[in-house]
Amino acid sequence: MNLREHRIPVKVFSELARGGGGAPAVGRLSAAQYSKHVLLVRGVVETARTAGHAEAAAARRAYDLLATVQRRHPGAVDTVLRHSAVGAWARRTIRMLRAGDTRAAPGQLAALAAAAAIHSRTACDVDVPAVDGVVTLPSLGQAILSPTVSWATVECAAEGAEVTADRTVVRVPGDPRLDAPGWRGLRSLSAEAGGMPLRLVVDDLDPYRMPETANLGGRLGGAEIERWQSTLRTAWDMLVRHHRTVAEEVSTAITVLTPLVAPPMGLASSSSRETFGCVALSTPPDASSLAVTLTHETQHAKLSALLDLVPLTLPDDGARHYAPWRDDPRPVPGLLQGAYAFLGVTGFWRRQRALESGEAALRASAEFFRWREASRLVTGTLLGGGRLTPAGESFTAGMARRLDDWARESVPARARALGRERADEHRARWLERNG
Repeated sequence: MNLREHRIPVKVFSELARGGGGAPAVGRLSAAQYSKHVLLVRGVVETARTAGHAEAAAARRAYDLLATVQRRHPGAVDTVLRHSAVGAWARRTIRMLRAGDTRAAPGQLAALAAAAAIHSRTACDVDVPAVDGVVTLPSLGQAILSPTVSWATVECAAEGAEVTADRTVVRVPGDPRLDAPGWRGLRSLSAEAGGMPLRLVVDDLDPYRMPETANLGGRLGGAEIERWQSTLRTAWDMLVRHHRTVAEEVSTAITVLTPLVAPPMGLASSSSRETFGCVALSTPPDASSLAVTLTHETQHAKLSALLDLVPLTLPDDGARHYAPWRDDPRPVPGLLQGAYAFLGVTGFWRRQRALESGEAALRASAEFFRWREASRLVTGTLLGGGRLTPAGESFTAGMARRLDDWARESVPARARALGRERADEHRARWLERNG
């Protein structure tokens, strides 16, 4: 598997700092993340061998099969390696192998090879691990076998694939997104507007889809999937028509949605540096909320990918700071992530407020004002804190300049008052909680 060097040109770096970049910049970041996944997968093989792990040979065979499939069907291997959960699995497996953690499962690399073989219809048999009788094939779904099964065989052919163990046979449907006896497929959502398509996999199965998330949701029912599909269609139309650059970035960066448990009010969302391309969220209440969430989380994805190439913060010194969007004090890396995400949110409401009327226009202007002020407050904290690298200083200064440009734009007095009221309420709650 070949790699190439990844660099961020100064112009692209400056565009990203101002919150944008578009598809070309995000494409560079996405390519770097793919290379990262390739390196991590290779790292699993080498670390398992060095550690003398019992599954080291199985991991090596799986890697060789992946390389064989890639020579003839590179797109199939790309689909598997780009799947967001693969990065989290590989990174955590390497860490556990180095620590001597008995939970490390480098043999899961065989499931990646089997998934690539199924995508490409390559004829082969692959022995894959099962956890409590469940075989997880990243980017495809899960085969459910007897709870006592710890290994199974994936038999792949041009006509289809089967997962077998202890005389139980689970047939993978011709369209793996469909459920079948013993098979749970990863469904997908799709939308198209203005000639721009979007396809997202709903991963509500993979154990590594969003590690260490306390409010991780379970399998979505059919009616819930339809609700997500309908909301996505309207949200995507909004983004493409009125936030075109954001839409280009979303379609380039985001490939997976993972359900979260719904909060008492509103929408919960998160992303992780380990799972580039994945947005975790609860069921969106409406299209506008989903559009804002995709904007917000794409900013996180961009910054996380950039941080793998360019260090922007110095090591944590233990200091914690106020963030106008969190209830807890935040370290400098968390401040930077939040400020960058809300820089994107500010831009969304800046554009959206010109499209609305009546109370909707008031709300949009209030959101624009509130997050403009909040993001500028935090960039000031970052620039004055002495915990940024030189590149981080330059990047944050670019954020600040964009926010200063927007600060010159007038906001109706009523919207300013509403935005200020909400900001003050948050500050008061934060002080009551944290002192």
